[in-house]
Order: sequence, then C-alpha cells, then structure tokens
Amino acid sequence: MSKSLVIVESPAKAKTIKKYLGKDFEVLASYGHVRDLIPKEGAVDPKHGFAMKYQVIEKNNRHVNAIAKALKKANFLFLATDPDREGEAISWHLLELLKEQGALEDKPVKRVVFHEITRQAVSEAIAHPRDISVDLVNAQQARRALDYLVGFNLSPLLWKKIRRGLSAGRVQSPALRLICEREKEIEEFKKREYWTLEADSEADQVAFVAKLTHLEGKKLEQFSIENKDQAQSLVEQLTRAAENKLHVLKVERKQRRRNPASPFITSTLQQEASRKLGYTTKRTMTIAQQLYEGIEIGTESVGLITYMRTDSVNLAHEAMDELRNFIVERFGKTNLPAEPRVFKTRAKNAQEAHEAVRPTSVYRIPEGLESYLKPEQFKLYQLIWNRTVACQMIHATINTVAVDLDVQRPVIKGVISKGSGNLFRATGATIVDPGFMAVYQEGQDEVKEEEQRTLPLMKEGDIVKLLQIRPEQHFTEPPPRYTEASLVRILEEFGIGRPSTYAAIISTLQQRNYAVLENKRFQPTDVGRVVNRFLTEHFNPYVDYDFTARLEDNLDAISRAEKDWIPILEEFWEPFFMRVQEKEQSVSREEAIQVRELGIDSKSGRPISVRMGRYGPYVQIGSKDDEEKPRFAGLRLGQKMDTITSEEAIALFELPRDLGVTAEGKLISVNIGRFGPYVKYDNKYLSIRGEDPYTITLARALDLIEEKNQADASRVIKVFPESNIQILNGRYGPYITDGERNVRVPKDQAPKDLSLEQVQTLISEAPIRKQSRRKAETLGDKVLVKKQAHRVSTQKKAKG
Repeated sequence: MSKSLVIVESPAKAKTIKKYLGKDFEVLASYGHVRDLIPKEGAVDPKHGFAMKYQVIEKNNRHVNAIAKALKKANFLFLATDPDREGEAISWHLLELLKEQGALEDKPVKRVVFHEITRQAVSEAIAHPRDISVDLVNAQQARRALDYLVGFNLSPLLWKKIRRGLSAGRVQSPALRLICEREKEIEEFKKREYWTLEADSEADQVAFVAKLTHLEGKKLEQFSIENKDQAQSLVEQLTRAAENKLHVLKVERKQRRRNPASPFITSTLQQEASRKLGYTTKRTMTIAQQLYEGIEIGTESVGLITYMRTDSVNLAHEAMDELRNFIVERFGKTNLPAEPRVFKTRAKNAQEAHEAVRPTSVYRIPEGLESYLKPEQFKLYQLIWNRTVACQMIHATINTVAVDLDVQRPVIKGVISKGSGNLFRATGATIVDPGFMAVYQEGQDEVKEEEQRTLPLMKEGDIVKLLQIRPEQHFTEPPPRYTEASLVRILEEFGIGRPSTYAAIISTLQQRNYAVLENKRFQPTDVGRVVNRFLTEHFNPYVDYDFTARLEDNLDAISRAEKDWIPILEEFWEPFFMRVQEKEQSVSREEAIQVRELGIDSKSGRPISVRMGRYGPYVQIGSKDDEEKPRFAGLRLGQKMDTITSEEAIALFELPRDLGVTAEGKLISVNIGRFGPYVKYDNKYLSIRGEDPYTITLARALDLIEEKNQADASRVIKVFPESNIQILNGRYGPYITDGERNVRVPKDQAPKDLSLEQVQTLISEAPIRKQSRRKAETLGDKVLVKKQAHRVSTQKKAKG
C-alpha cells in the first residue's frame, strides 16, 4: 500500500513532484477545478443564506474517480494545489466530493503549500502540513457567488434590452468602462498647434542642439508660440541678434542616482512581457505556468520560477543570500549594496506570505538553460532572471548637465548681471557607473524619453558657434489608448481585480467582442460601447471603480478572517436585485440600445438614425410607425455608431452594385441591409458578413453562392413536393419542418424512409415555434389595424 497520495492541479506539476517525493508517494492531478456552480438559475440562493449548489465539472469527473480509486490504496492524503484562494478552493471542493463518495474512510487529510517547485520546498511543505483554510475558501466562494449573481441577473437583462449573447461581469465591466471612457476622451480631443525654436550649435567641433526656453526674460509656456508666422518672425529676430554665436550664461552639473525596480509581481511581469517581448497577458501566464511547474533539464524536471500569481515583492532570506553571493561572484563586490534591498508592496492587501516572481535558483543562468527551453520560455525566464538579479545590485550613477546659452553677451562683473533674456538650454547626460543597468532596465509606457546626449565641455563665459535656429511645428496629442500593459497597470492602481484575474479580464473583453486590439491598443467596439453606456447609466454604482475596489478589499478581509462572507453578500445583493427588477420594467429597448438620431433624409423627409441590432449596428431611415416600411443599411467596416455622420449614413443606401449574372443568366447584386452585407441572386439572399461589399468581385460572389448551394444540398435529406414539409439535417440531428413547426426524427426511424403521412402526423403533434406564433400574432394585429383604418376612412367618406 502506498503511504501517501498527493493531489496537484496539473499533470506537469504532478510529474515534477513525483520525482522529488519518490516511491512512497503517489501524485495525481485534478486537472484544475473539479466542481463549479450549476450553470442555471438558483445556483446561489440568497433566500437561504446564499446556499450554493455545485456539480462535478464533467470533463474532470474521470480524474476525480481516479483520485478516489487511488485513495483506497493510500493511508494519507495531501492536498497540494496552488498557494492562493483558487488553489485552496480546489482542495476544499475535492475533499467535499471525496466525502460524498465515502472515499476517505477516516484517513487523515492535510493541506500543503509551496511557492516554488524545488526538491527542498516540496520536502519542507510535506513536513509542515496544515488544515484547509476555511477563510480562504469562504473568500473564494464569496467571489464566485458575487460573479454568479451579477452575471445571471445582468446578462439576461442585456439580452432582453439589447441583444442575445451579451454578458456583464463584476470586474470586466469596470475594465470595459475604462476603455470606453478613454475612447471618448480621444474623440472629444481638440488638437492644438504650437511651435518650438531649436538652435543647432557647435563647440570644439562637437554639434549639439539647444531649445529656446526664455524670451525677453519670460519663461516660454507650451503655447507661447502658436503659429508659423510668429515662429518665423522670432527666428529672424533672434538670428540677427545672435550674429552666429551664443554665449554660455550658466552651466549646471548634477549627479543623480537611479535605483533598480522591485522584483516582479504578476502585474509587473505581464506589463514588462507586453512591452519588451510583445506577449499578451494570457500568453505570459501560460509560459510562466510552464516555468513554474517544471522543465525537463537533463534527467530531472525542475521548477525554474516561483509561483507566478502574486502581489508581493518579498524575497525569501535564502533567495536574498544566494543573490548577493552570485552578484559578488559575477559582477564583483563593488556592485553589491551594503545591505539587501527591501521593497515595499504597492498593491492593496498584498499577501505578504507570498514571494515575488523570481528564479528558484539564480545559479540557473538563462544561457545555460537555452537548449532545454522553447524560445518563448527562454525569453520570459531571462526577463525574470535579469530583473531579479538587478533588484539587488547597486544604483546607477548618472551625471547630468544643463547649459543656458544667451543670444547676446551678458555683462559680467563678478556675477552675471544682465543678458538679453533670450535663452536656449541644452541638456545631456552620461552614465558614470551603470550599476544595475548593466543587467536590466525597466520599460515605460507612454513616455518619450529625451535622447541622452553627451554635450561638449563648456564653461560660463564661453562663446559657441550658432549654425542655425530652426522652427519646429507640433500638435498636442490625445491620450493614448490602453495597451495590455497599461490596462493592467490602471486596473491595479484602482484596485480592480487581483493577480489571478488580469489575464481573464482581458481575454473576456475580446471574446465578447466588447473591445479589439488594433496595433496592440484597445478600442471598444460598438456593442462594447452600447453595453458600457447601459451599465453606467442604469447600474453606475456597480461599475464604479471605487465600489469594485472596495468589494475586492472586502474579499481580502474575508480571507484574513476579519469579515464574514454572508453579510457582505447580503449588503450587495438586496439593492442590486431591486435595481435589476426596477430597470427591467422602466427601461425600454429603444432607450437601452441608445438610438442616435442623425437628422432628416432630404429625399423622403424621414428621420435617419443609427442603432444596435441583433447582428450589429445599422442605419435606419424612417420609423416602425410610418405607413412606409423603414429602410435599413448595415455600417461599413471601420464606421462607428458614435461618429458616423448623416452624409455617411445616407451613402450606405446608395450602394447596390450589379456584379454580373449567374451561369443561368440570373442577375447578381450586392448591398448592405439591416443584418449586414448580402448578395442577391435569383430572388435569394446570401449573407456575406466578413466580406467588403464595396470591393467584392463577381468571381468571389459566385464562389460563395456555390458554397451556399452545396451546404443547402447536404442539409436537405428529403422533400415532399405535394406539401411544404422537408426533412433536414440540423445541428442536433435530422428533423422535420413545415416552416412553423419543427420535430426531431425518431431515433428508431431512418429519415429517408419516412412517408408523407408519417411526417404529417409527427408535425401535427409538435407545438408552433414561439417566433412563428409571434409573427402570426403580429401579422394578425396589422391586418386588424388596416381593417379598422379602412373602416374609419369609409365612414368619413360616407359622412362627406
């Protein structure tokens, strides 16, 4: 009988740990979460203490059964899932399932935690087990309950008011709000022109550039020189006054220190990997997981980095000692500070028991591991290794110099008393001692660092040669769109989400088509903006940044046993549910989809509007109350609901293009309708979403028509010409339809062998589809309205 059974999440982790623990241990993987809330209403019951109904995750059921079977041969169970709330919850859920199955048989169960997968860390964890933390489990359950309550109440409301398939998340919605608000800032931005004057100069045959900072004794502001004429006039005035030379008025030299950045936490790792390697947050976390769980190096699997989901910048004493020894050996004692560097965690409620992301051993030098790693693994490991080493090295020493140059020679009597007041300034910097910068420099977002120039040696009173004064035109720029790195940074600053959620937030926004990455920067889609406006207008407290951050703080407090989870859920649920109920009744669909009026069509005199539809945004001319049916046209690729003009909208209706004819001589044309672009042929319509209707060729249209004909042919199993009944291949198997009723073909019958009488019997027993019933009712209402209108008109004529 095996002495102990150890459970981890992944098979890679299991493989590594098995090698460390040896033959007295069996190590199995749960393959992540083993159970979750039932995916339907009632999974969380607020009326009964927020009771949560769980079910086994189907794909992992066989792994749970394998664990239960292996437990029969073991006398001890160790739960060794990841050292965070999610890991704690996985262990708790697995334990609950094993209890339900009666698989424990009073065998002892303990929780073990390690932040790195090394032989020493794993052995120490097994030697010092603990019980499952109820507080961590409650914090995770509270988070899961909150996410469920928001999703299962707001998402159906979005389906009713906007369109099906939409979702609202407790944390993703504030992230979407950030992206949408930044886009609005960009659209409302008014660029402004300004000019600067630069002097190309030379001293001791070394060229340098100086910038005009003072004019007639006054410091220049950004918009002091507003146009070309003003700039050119000043160029001429200063050039005449200077007479091809500038006078050194003041030389200011300083020495400054630059300290290294802290070791990586989850968010900074994601940001730097995005800046320097171009990795998405999801890709970064996937590669980091591989490095953490173990890489085959020779005959052994080795965990190369510590746990990658952390918000702590702490380093273990052993790691710190090893780093300091390595720095002395590799870079010399002069590059080692007198005392170890201790960094302060910026993140709210950081789990200080965790460590920063670091190599499990600094002596595993990246270059020595390159042959064992995939290129993307090597790059990320090298990034982590470099940052960790640099954080314990001495500061960089930088000499800076600023030289003020006057257009006219100042009068000097012991001190500088007077000059022209027209000053140019040249700046430069030289690195005296690179210190940590020899290993690593932190990247920056949205910062345009000035070129680090080395200036020629100058002293007060020197005269330098002026080659020319140049006017430079500039325009103010709107705030930049968020990159993955800058979005993670702002989420962290607001306290929205936690280390384990950043990648999921970003992936969800893209999967839901709420935002897209264009040139590595986030742009909200039309549907993303519609959802955001609906939520901010009607559920503002719940997408408020401070509210979301406070809720995260409460979850952290639960994990520290400072608060109980049930009162926090109660405080959230009651006002939230009441607001959902109230908005369901009070907000119309027209209001929810935020119809934007563009003006009046000059030809028809009917209103032009743009709105969100089932298949995307579209322009509408007219209204549903008009006697004449409204006209519809989908937006072109790149057009936005918030920015399209009435002229651009009207142009959409002028599209119809005749492409040619089919082999049978039937005309083929292309247009854009309410549901997007389409091809019309032989009185049939074929959606061509994804194609550009303005450039699609006849050849491409014919290919699409042929594909459609082949798909239709394979879909039809049998047709009954004497009726409108068909047997078709559907998503869930063959079925019978007459256009209003659908019914599955019985499993014990072959679809092709069914007779007309059999299919008529089956159809007669099937209910009319809801959509068809509504359509019939609507048509009936319209007929009734027309009859009433005709009756009124006849009566008026009779009276007349």
